Amino acid sequence: MCYIAEGRSGACDRYANEGGELVRLDPLTILQNRDEGAPVVPFLDREWDGDIVSGDETFITAVGSGTTYPDYKPAPFIVASKVADADMITVVTEGIFSYCGAKVKLDTDRHLGSECAPVRAEGEVIGHVTTSEYGSQMLSLGGVNHLTGGSKKEGRATCNALLALCNGENVELTIDKGAELEITAGQAPVVNGLREERMRVGCGSATVGMFAAQWKGLVDEVVVVDDHITGVMSEHQAGKVIGWDPTGIRIKGRRSTPGRYFQVAEPGTGWGGTDLTDPLTILDTWQEAKGARPGLSLLMVSTTGENAAYYELNDDLIPVQHEMPDRLKPSVARIEENCEPSLASVLFMAGAGGSLRSGVTENPVSLTRSVQSRLTRVTVGGAPVFTWPGGGITFMADVTQMPKHAFGYVPTPALVAPIEFTMSAADYAALGGHMDYVMPIGEALKGARGRQNDHRLSGQRAEWRKDGAPWPLPRDKAQAK
Repeated sequence: MCYIAEGRSGACDRYANEGGELVRLDPLTILQNRDEGAPVVPFLDREWDGDIVSGDETFITAVGSGTTYPDYKPAPFIVASKVADADMITVVTEGIFSYCGAKVKLDTDRHLGSECAPVRAEGEVIGHVTTSEYGSQMLSLGGVNHLTGGSKKEGRATCNALLALCNGENVELTIDKGAELEITAGQAPVVNGLREERMRVGCGSATVGMFAAQWKGLVDEVVVVDDHITGVMSEHQAGKVIGWDPTGIRIKGRRSTPGRYFQVAEPGTGWGGTDLTDPLTILDTWQEAKGARPGLSLLMVSTTGENAAYYELNDDLIPVQHEMPDRLKPSVARIEENCEPSLASVLFMAGAGGSLRSGVTENPVSLTRSVQSRLTRVTVGGAPVFTWPGGGITFMADVTQMPKHAFGYVPTPALVAPIEFTMSAADYAALGGHMDYVMPIGEALKGARGRQNDHRLSGQRAEWRKDGAPWPLPRDKAQAK
């Protein structure tokens, strides 16, 4: 329902008016398969000679394909190909997703904000902090309530942030009473202006368990400071099993099982994801009757090895900091070495249970059931998805495995994302697919378009399958069936 003047593009920069004809501005993206070390011979540089094109080497994604909207007509491309000598159909369309968002995983121990704290972009609430995971903080962004359920400004800010995140661009976010963030999918997050380097090796208890034998004989006591579970070597089962002597140490906090303490400090950006700048504040008075003595050595370290300090008890059984001994430096470095690089991961999440299914079949529920029964494979720009169990087609996909600029938007506001449905030709016919609109993949590669399309393409571009990413089509005849 947009009016686009001659020679101009529309508000969402997806279509233009060229001589009275609607043109999809982004080129159709074709994935080409390449195993590591294989010679690069771009398929699109070759003229199609009419032979059957194998789906083992080429896959038409929905990036740049156009949509079925207003959804009564078949998808822009319904292509037939051969995969491992099996006849396959891939239905290709861009979907307009009002029900969509992003699940963001940030590898950091630092406290970013309280659970359920609002996350803002351009000053507008676009999501919230959700339950943290092992060594990572999690954000839930977008969703229909932020896109369309609030003010126009909130909807636009949400759409802008999601579009940028999913297209691999840098996004600045703030968390109420929490951190300022810069997030780019596939890169380390920036927290309060500092780029994260590593995620923790494990909680404090896990760190004690992993490195207990390496510390035995080098130091009398080890405390691994962690916001969730602080580990104390002499009390921990790992220490007891290898014969660690008691030290009379006492920890402020809620004792769980031996050597494991909760709530030793408040969450923060200090030692081990706590608000500590001085780790000694978690220590209570030492007990001489239980092993404390002058000269007893103590290593305190965080779960990333970023913070570490060495102490010895004086005559009053008070820890006094000393320079880190050479004998302990390798063990601190080993913790750092075992920490994985910090990364910001962005999963696009959406529901495809609506009207776009009509572009695949005249009986939409048959597509849902085919996806749920694993007869139909769903991909997003060729990237694999995880499909949630239960009703509908609710899926998640890693945006870093998709082609460049795979996402667009409409002023609803909503995101436009590619989606492809692949199945055997027999299964497609059985679910009531639009068989009259099937074209050989070779014709599509040559530039042909289906008669159902109300637009023409601006061209095609090729992208190689990303290293490590699975090929979107079945790899053998058994999978194809």
